[in-house]
Amino acid sequence: MADGLPTYFFRIRENGAQVFRVDTANRQRRIEMDPIAVINIKNGEVKPQGDRLLSETDMKEIRHWMQHRENVLAARELDDIQRTLEHLNMTAQWAQSRATEAQLDEVTDALLLAMHDLRTVLVRKRSETLAKE
Repeated sequence: MADGLPTYFFRIRENGAQVFRVDTANRQRRIEMDPIAVINIKNGEVKPQGDRLLSETDMKEIRHWMQHRENVLAARELDDIQRTLEHLNMTAQWAQSRATEAQLDEVTDALLLAMHDLRTVLVRKRSETLAKE
């Protein structure tokens, strides 16, 4: 059972993870998870737990996990934007074909403000890009 376990376990937190070293080589063959570090993905900081010194292997695994995690988060972010595009299209279809007057009254102002804000940001970003070229 425990022979196929990874050497490290990363408990995901809001801005990173807590890193544990997984140990099954004890008398009781219990799974022990020794906390060795805390990772902050946003600033790249790795803080060893307590007085612990992290080995090169520890750091290599941590850096590898951090890179993988950053890739996963970037892919999710892009997927979220693609889903937002789909939702905007579905919202337009809903507003045109199924929404009641009361439902439209409830959401129209918020939608218009959000779309205006998004349009303002996109136009500014596009003009900055064109100005650089």
